[in-house]
Amino acid sequence: MFPDLATLLPLVALLFVVGAFAGIIAGLLGVGGGIVLVPAFFYVFTALGYGGPQVMQVCLATSLATIIFTSIRSVMAHNRKGAVDWEVLKTWAPGIVIGAIIGTLVASQLRSVALQAIFGGLGMVVGLYMAFGRQSWRIAGTMPTGPVRAAQSSVLGFLSVLMGIGGGSFGVPLMTLYGVPIHRAVATASGFGVTIAVPSVIGFLFMPLDPATRPPLTLGAVNLPAFAVVIGITMVTTSYGVKLAHAMDPKPLKRIFAVFLILVAANMLRKALGW
Repeated sequence: MFPDLATLLPLVALLFVVGAFAGIIAGLLGVGGGIVLVPAFFYVFTALGYGGPQVMQVCLATSLATIIFTSIRSVMAHNRKGAVDWEVLKTWAPGIVIGAIIGTLVASQLRSVALQAIFGGLGMVVGLYMAFGRQSWRIAGTMPTGPVRAAQSSVLGFLSVLMGIGGGSFGVPLMTLYGVPIHRAVATASGFGVTIAVPSVIGFLFMPLDPATRPPLTLGAVNLPAFAVVIGITMVTTSYGVKLAHAMDPKPLKRIFAVFLILVAANMLRKALGW
């Protein structure tokens, strides 16, 4: 059963606004629009009455589907400015793909409330790091290789799928801890999204959902209307975020966004705990 237009139209308008914001944030801060989209999708779907035990899988899958396109657009825009480290993308891709596949398998078996708790917990960690992390913090002076790279890239892909994000939220701070300049880290991490999203979305497309609780026009776990609305606007606004990233100091906005993210993550945790 489809929701009435009086309910649907304001929510579609909200998705346009959220999509625009997510695109700008993805290009500007390199954190990935998914960290905005997943909670937005969750509130939209539950407001429409589709808050079943698999609603978070729909949120993750739909967010990751949009990331395929926004990641490509973002990394190409950064590449035109010569900021992308293609060697890092090439060498980290295999581990990220493996982690993403494992993450998809795990996410498909969890209940929505467990995924809400994971998103809330990891979102708090990301938000706190964005708020209080220092660019002077270092693990080493160069990016890791060998087993360390394999482990870190796999964990990055795994956790990103469980949050429905493109990897920038973990990739940017990780690269800066290894001495990569922030603009280069943002540009390079924007390319992680493709390697995370493609294998995970393929898996989510074959995930069986209860027809009684899934939103209308959902293919596997990907909701096509939400995907279409968001991708249409983020494909435009991501490039503006990239331009802003190269034209300004994003630090003040990053602090504001960190507070926003902490509040969103805390609310997701509250709902997961039933408060």
